[in-house]
Amino acid sequence: MSHNNQKKIAVINDFSGFGRCSIAVALPILSVMKVQCCPLPTPIFCNQTECPSYFFEDYTSRMVPYMQEWKKLDLHFNGICSGFLGSKEQIEIVKKFFKEFKTEETQIIVDPVMGDYGKPYPTYTEEMCGEMKKLVEFADILTPNVTEACVLTDTPYKEKWKIEEIQEMAEKIHKMGPKKIAITGIVQGGFIANFCYEEGQQPKVLRTHKEGTQRSGTGDIFASIIAADAVNGVPFYKSVKKASDFIKKCIIRSQELNIPLTDGVCFEEVLGKLKTD
Repeated sequence: MSHNNQKKIAVINDFSGFGRCSIAVALPILSVMKVQCCPLPTPIFCNQTECPSYFFEDYTSRMVPYMQEWKKLDLHFNGICSGFLGSKEQIEIVKKFFKEFKTEETQIIVDPVMGDYGKPYPTYTEEMCGEMKKLVEFADILTPNVTEACVLTDTPYKEKWKIEEIQEMAEKIHKMGPKKIAITGIVQGGFIANFCYEEGQQPKVLRTHKEGTQRSGTGDIFASIIAADAVNGVPFYKSVKKASDFIKKCIIRSQELNIPLTDGVCFEEVLGKLKTD
């Protein structure tokens, strides 16, 4: 019997037991979109790191033996989605994973979790940023926020952007390898915009009214929907619109239930809206 009769995506990301982010988000979202989620943890947290304290265990030394067991099972992945990576060594392991498991049918989705609000995360030294640029070369689809797009293209960060400037960054990223790029979280007054760039297509901007305050985990929701749609053959722009609309519903419902910002968004309340026919 083959293990490869159902669509599946390998998700290489951190695992947080509480806080609705990363693998804990990808598992239910990919599942409801009829794709099997196969997690490969990077670090493991008891809760996400915006909480006052947390337990943390690095999983780097276990990642390669973990991968080797999957190789023995002859697992084939329709998609591989990478998220938060905590060290240069982890980035090297992910590159190895891409090389060993990618086939002509595999879609590689890289969510370059490097920073936000104009600043890289403390773990992202100049060396780490350089290594992430090398990882981006493997991506078919890239989903950076504005901060991450700036880091990847060596563009100074600022609060207000012209769409032409965002397009220029997308074009620079495209030259690095990815055929499809969604630059997310572009603030335009009372709107939030996502910029969709696809090789051979006219770039598109998707705007939606800004709802509440930015919450953790929304980038993971976005990348998970994009990944599932990619292996399901959904057009890229349609997928970006679906992800944006769903996240907006999640934020509105989280506000209604007075969910703390550190708890992410209560996507469980509206998860049924992602079901595919």
